[in-house]
Amino acid sequence: MPASPSPPRVPFTVKGWHVAAGVVAFFAVVITVDAAFLTLAYRTHPGQVAPRPYEAGLIYNAELERQRAQAALGWRAAVEARADGVAVLLQDRDGKPLSGLKVTATLLRPATEQGRTVVTLREAGPGQYVGARPGLSGAWDTRVEAVGDGPTFVAERRLTWP
Repeated sequence: MPASPSPPRVPFTVKGWHVAAGVVAFFAVVITVDAAFLTLAYRTHPGQVAPRPYEAGLIYNAELERQRAQAALGWRAAVEARADGVAVLLQDRDGKPLSGLKVTATLLRPATEQGRTVVTLREAGPGQYVGARPGLSGAWDTRVEAVGDGPTFVAERRLTWP
């Protein structure tokens, strides 16, 4: 008895439910990966950048008020990196040198808290203040504070030593 030929195979065709299952699977993978990344990001850094944000906000408002008072003074500062330390030239609104102030310079590394240094500057001439801190190299954020009879004057600059 001759073998009956097998029925011809029907070629595979994509049906609607195949497309729906593919779309659902794709979005399920995307949502799962996003949820994993969000969970990991939140656990490693919850978004709080200050240990006490309310108090930091109050200090920020006081800093804005200090900056307004300083702008009203019209004082200017030129800060210079020297091989042996820091030099500052302080002038009033009319360009006259400011003498008799207590001036300090706080040096901070831009990316770390290590190496923080406070240099007390002495008046070397009218409005010219210098402070020795040999051995500096690289970039430092410098905060100069000048205290006199009125409000404290603050100037911040990034200085670079060779």
